[in-house]
Amino acid sequence: MNQRRIIIGDIHGHYDGLMALLETIAPGRDDMVYFLGDLIDRGPKSSQVVEFVRKSPYQCILGNHEHMMIQALSDTKVNNEAWQSWYHSGGVETVQSYRDTGIMPYDDLEWMRSLPLYLDLGDIWLVHAGIDPKLPIQKQAHHQCCWIRHKFHSAEKPYFSDKLIIIGHTITFTFNDVEPGELVCGAGWLDIDTSAYHPRSGWLTGLDVDNKIIYQVNVRNNQTRKMPLDRLVKPYKARQVLKQKTQEDFLIRKNKQAKLKVKNYQRS
Repeated sequence: MNQRRIIIGDIHGHYDGLMALLETIAPGRDDMVYFLGDLIDRGPKSSQVVEFVRKSPYQCILGNHEHMMIQALSDTKVNNEAWQSWYHSGGVETVQSYRDTGIMPYDDLEWMRSLPLYLDLGDIWLVHAGIDPKLPIQKQAHHQCCWIRHKFHSAEKPYFSDKLIIIGHTITFTFNDVEPGELVCGAGWLDIDTSAYHPRSGWLTGLDVDNKIIYQVNVRNNQTRKMPLDRLVKPYKARQVLKQKTQEDFLIRKNKQAKLKVKNYQRS
């Protein structure tokens, strides 16, 4: 078998699921494995996931949850505002996992700070969340690479003419007409975050990008499956719900402004 490039989506602390997925994929000595970030938070064994990936020969990029942890903690102090944001976004489970193992996260934090925002594999470009369609690569920073969503997903043209962007970050079943476990493709991008942590899904996904094969493990019932990529991919559809919500918000603001004008008129 030729060398494979395996891309693994958001793990979110599901160490046992990751081990089961890697057993199913069975990477060989010549295979390359890449992680799209969000190794931590929400699941029960974040510290074990980080330790495994950090000590493995595989590569990883920075996710928004690692970014939050870095902002919350430093060698000298805790940033209270950033701590609260991270802690209530799944960090509580990560803190508990380090308490359970008795390991202080200093080495892990130093490793996280060294993680790149993206990896260029030639025909494939890996980034956690996406990129701003209107910015050049050299201006893409944490805000874009770790956090962006709709502005990237809704771009009508591919950012690269010769590269497929593979992302995680946004749960695939939150897109229109996508079921748990399915993937989503848009203009020059493919989202493989099938949400291992979410009770509606539980699927953790690995993609053999060269052979176009999907490997999945369900962390809730230990089910495994392997199938061609094209059987699990759905096309991106613009989120009408977002458009509708924007219209509703506008009407609410307009109504409030009208009431305020009436109230002020009555006072005068």
